[in-house]
Amino acid sequence: MKYFVAPGEGREPTADSRNALRGSFIELSDGVTRYELTGPEDGDVVPMAGGLTIPLFYWDGLVSELHARGLRTLTCSAYGRGYSDRIRARYDETLFTRQLAELTDRLGLTARPLHLVGTSVGALVSMTYAARYRSSVSPLTIVGPAGLAKPRSASPDRLLRSDLLAGVVARRRGLRLLQGHLAHHVRDPQLGAELTEMVLDTLRFEGSLYAVFDTLQRPPVTGRDDLYRRTMALGIPALPLGGDEDPVTSPAHFDTACALLKPHRHHVVTQCGHMAPFERHHDVADQLVPFVSARTERLDP
Repeated sequence: MKYFVAPGEGREPTADSRNALRGSFIELSDGVTRYELTGPEDGDVVPMAGGLTIPLFYWDGLVSELHARGLRTLTCSAYGRGYSDRIRARYDETLFTRQLAELTDRLGLTARPLHLVGTSVGALVSMTYAARYRSSVSPLTIVGPAGLAKPRSASPDRLLRSDLLAGVVARRRGLRLLQGHLAHHVRDPQLGAELTEMVLDTLRFEGSLYAVFDTLQRPPVTGRDDLYRRTMALGIPALPLGGDEDPVTSPAHFDTACALLKPHRHHVVTQCGHMAPFERHHDVADQLVPFVSARTERLDP
């Protein structure tokens, strides 16, 4: 897809505007990344890879729970999201995996095993990271994992496969489509409104809609069964978590993830949509903390 600036995207991140924000910023090889490394300094580190649209403060509730239970967390906004740079590049797994790898390396976090968490599209990034840095990851938690729907020949999948059509739709209707997308992902209407406001505030920067829709094209968000099989073959302990009312990762898709990963255990959060770390952070922490605590040794390369 050719790079574009959509109507309403009139802002650019600057050093002055970033100084007024919480968190830290670091210049990586592809651009500036906003991140927060917080929690008990002696705690095991839990990096978190976000989904298609979410900024780092999406994780705040879960982060607080994990800190209270002795874990240290690393959250960041992926390129094109939150207040990280919008870049003129392919928004694919290679880019996001490189961003996470550079960030953990620059922060000196790779000497100990990383307990990686990925949600939605971030689950695909997490699995890709685990494959490339297998000895650095133990264990892996994926929440509402994407990529398990089958490719369809009908719209909207056909539109996304065409650079021209995807660009036209993204420029003209992208913001409206994302508003509808976000509103249906959270079961609680009030939380859904909070999530939508959180994301829309960050979409006023130039190149935001381009970043989102280019990500939908690459990596593909359908038909990723092979990635799950390769992850299972790594031998990394995995914990799939899902919501019982998730409209994106349906119960059938979640069952497929479990069948492909063959985990020792999985868990479905009740009365929850697609955004379990945001909607039901206490329940996610209840599952994640004992899983992480039981696995602190680095895997053999």
